[in-house]
Amino acid sequence: MTTTSILVSPAARSEATDWLLLVAPGMIWGASFLFIAQGLEALGPSGVTFVRILIGFGTLALIPAARGPVARSDWAAIALLGVLWLAFPLSMFPFAEQRVSSALTGMLNGSNPIFTVIVASFLIKRAPSRALAASLAVGLLGTVLIAWPTVFEGHSSLVGVLLTLAGVVSYGFAINLARPLQQRNGALPVIWRAQAVALVLTAPLGLPDLASAHWTVVSLLAMLALGTLGTGLAYVLLAVAAGRVGATRASATTFLIPAVALFLGVMVRGEHVPLLSMIGGAVCVIGAWLTRRVQIGATQSH
Repeated sequence: MTTTSILVSPAARSEATDWLLLVAPGMIWGASFLFIAQGLEALGPSGVTFVRILIGFGTLALIPAARGPVARSDWAAIALLGVLWLAFPLSMFPFAEQRVSSALTGMLNGSNPIFTVIVASFLIKRAPSRALAASLAVGLLGTVLIAWPTVFEGHSSLVGVLLTLAGVVSYGFAINLARPLQQRNGALPVIWRAQAVALVLTAPLGLPDLASAHWTVVSLLAMLALGTLGTGLAYVLLAVAAGRVGATRASATTFLIPAVALFLGVMVRGEHVPLLSMIGGAVCVIGAWLTRRVQIGATQSH
């Protein structure tokens, strides 16, 4: 057997690269909820948000494509994106994880595609089709099942669930706002400038938390991973994936987030997750997948 015959073909290498680009962002964002929990051992919740955005902004600044120009007419919308996609939701999750587990917070993020479609229907003032409404109902049922056992654990747990859902709904508005901005200017220049806005907005509360931090090796490494990977590299990988396989297929990476968050929360932090919540997580992902399939089918039919 010659050396040439055992080499992987270019097509196989390209396909493997595509799969890596699709899987990696979801794995990183799923792990982010563990990193938040570890970061909270050293920082207050506002500090966790500020530090992750600071590190993510610095990471993207090293990528030449992120520093590309954007249309002046889009500056205001990008500033709003900094609020809806970064400053607000990334502030909600650390406060939520003071009240509920990292696994539950990550699993509730599985409803992100559901709320994105609901928000889109609201913005265009058009009711979803019957098939789309059915798939959304499945996803919302899953979301309710995830939260149901926690709601009865007390007021603090209920607040944690509501904070998480507030962040997810904010993502729904942000993604609908981000799509045309990214199509006109590219994904990374938009995200990097939105991070700059979020950094300024989170600094007043984040800097005092940072000044009073009590670092450990674990919490420091967690925040570095949260910033460089979750708020930096994952966006780069997703942008590259969208360029190679299309935005719709690339967005499927979010389906990995609940499973990764659940696995790490249970295995690393020993968190207890009720069986009903696990079932709800699976139902929510199925609803999100069905929603995506209906959308793809509707697009192809037109």
